[in-house]
Amino acid sequence: DYAEEKARRIRLFEPYRLSRALLGSSEALIMHCLPAHRGYEIESELVDDPRSVVFDQAENRLHSQKATLLKLAGLLP
Repeated sequence: DYAEEKARRIRLFEPYRLSRALLGSSEALIMHCLPAHRGYEIESELVDDPRSVVFDQAENRLHSQKATLLKLAGLLP
């Protein structure tokens, strides 16, 4: 059933979830290609943490995707 499968997948994914406990006092930047499933893949607060660059990363990806589409459409040299 759906609820059991969801619970099973959440349990399987737990060791890979980014958490405050995992980061500790590390100065590592927090990156994610988005969309993030807050509370499952990454603790919700970490997306908005000062070390997080997830929105900058997503913005840069957007510009790369737009340039790729323009190139494929023949609108760029």
